[in-house]
Amino acid sequence: MSDLYGGQTRCLLVQTKFSAFSFWNYQDVCDIVGAKYPAAPLGLLTVAGLLPQHWTFRLIDENVEPLLDKDLLWADIICTGGMLPQQKSMLEFIRRAHVLGRTVVVGGPDPTSQPDLYREADFLVLGEGEITIPMFLKDLQDRKTAGTYVSAERADMLHSVVPRYDLIRFRDYIMIGMQFIRGCPFNCEFCDVIELFGRTPRFKTTSQILKELQTLYDLGYRGHIDMVDDNFIGHKAKVKELLREIKSWTIARKYPFYFTTEASVNLADDDELLQLMQDCDFRYVFLGIETPENETLALSHKNQNVNKPVTDAVRKILSYGMVSNGGYIIGFDSESKQIAANMTDSIQESGISMAMIGLLYALPNTQLTRRLEAEGRLFNLAAQSVSDTDIDQMTSGLNFVTLIPRSEIFKNYIAVIDAAYDPSNYYKRVICTGLNIRPKYRHKPSFSTWLIYMRSFLRVCKEAGFSRETGFHYWKMFFTIIVRNPKGIEAAVNLAAMFIHFQKQKAYIVSATNRSIQALEHISESAYNERMTGKAISEPSG
Repeated sequence: MSDLYGGQTRCLLVQTKFSAFSFWNYQDVCDIVGAKYPAAPLGLLTVAGLLPQHWTFRLIDENVEPLLDKDLLWADIICTGGMLPQQKSMLEFIRRAHVLGRTVVVGGPDPTSQPDLYREADFLVLGEGEITIPMFLKDLQDRKTAGTYVSAERADMLHSVVPRYDLIRFRDYIMIGMQFIRGCPFNCEFCDVIELFGRTPRFKTTSQILKELQTLYDLGYRGHIDMVDDNFIGHKAKVKELLREIKSWTIARKYPFYFTTEASVNLADDDELLQLMQDCDFRYVFLGIETPENETLALSHKNQNVNKPVTDAVRKILSYGMVSNGGYIIGFDSESKQIAANMTDSIQESGISMAMIGLLYALPNTQLTRRLEAEGRLFNLAAQSVSDTDIDQMTSGLNFVTLIPRSEIFKNYIAVIDAAYDPSNYYKRVICTGLNIRPKYRHKPSFSTWLIYMRSFLRVCKEAGFSRETGFHYWKMFFTIIVRNPKGIEAAVNLAAMFIHFQKQKAYIVSATNRSIQALEHISESAYNERMTGKAISEPSG
């Protein structure tokens, strides 16, 4: 074997495909704004920063451009990795690369959670790369041709590298990712973040983040940065310290960026934090809401949301110029008979337009999975390959014996999806957002970017304003907000653009779920559960 470690190694990093019907793959919106994919592959950019810098790197994102055989043949070593929805595309990619005789290195959340599925890879670099990549490089230096690297040790974020942002074309993406914190202090039963990264938040210093911002600035990037942390406010004191520094840095450079992130609902309790986020030009926040039912929140250890009125939280966040998106889950054991109505009301009354509604999924190595396994309710397929229709948490779910009849959960799911993404209901929420938001946007686009925005606006008017399904709702929304709160029109038009994607996604999700219901009609629930678990299970009581 040649000296891959010390030689003039050519390393290809490959981001494999996500489904076009994923909640996050809003291709229609990308087409409108002239991008090719929503987000750049931050994980692989970070991996490139951790590998020997005398190597020659290329990055190909299959969501942006085709991966050709000549690209694979160029490489001496190939790195890939990803999440559960990419499982099928990653496995296919490994086999394709091996047909061409390439050495493949695999890592990321899904390989870390289910390494046996990826045993075809030459090297499995699991867990946090800051710990396991040096272990892999040591073996590569010793000219080993295969290996698996794991560690219970947590990475010291103070030694994190700057991602190799120079490997991508910024124009291909709507947003560029950046990470500040790993881990979450909460203890949600269904969440794998605390299993992968722990409950003690670890964070970079403000100087590290400023260095990453400066790197993007020096490379000529301007625009949208997504702080990809699973809970950006996992350590409020550190976040406030960071935001104060970002505020000073960005003022000195005339606000080159604006930001989005993900946070827990208790963000709305802290006015100082909200003000700092507005000062730095944060515009969207994804909230983990899960369910409007307090009993279910408590039983799933989501105590930070118990007795937290979602509508009040969203209105508070809007008052600081930020739009709230929300994640919801159906399929908990303790759901009431009224869950579909309760969830629909929660979404509608809060005004959350972009509601990601998913089915409960027992992710590998979570508290939920361990409990279901102890109760004999976990499907045997839970640790096997996902199916062709499992594209994200909106189609992957209920991989366990449910206490509520499975068909009833599916019907509740369809009811919520249908109601949330009914054009009339959606645009009512857009109007609610547009009328209540109080933006103070600092980032000003360049003239060329402003022209792109105007072109995008005209495209949204054409697609949404002259559609049979949405035309009336779009123009009613547009003129209502222009007259009553013109500063809210930018956020409202952006949400209208997103509905072009959600319409198609809704049709896919409802069709796939109806097929699941039809399949259940040909077999009793107990027989289905027996087939999936390998043992006799009594019928749910309903």
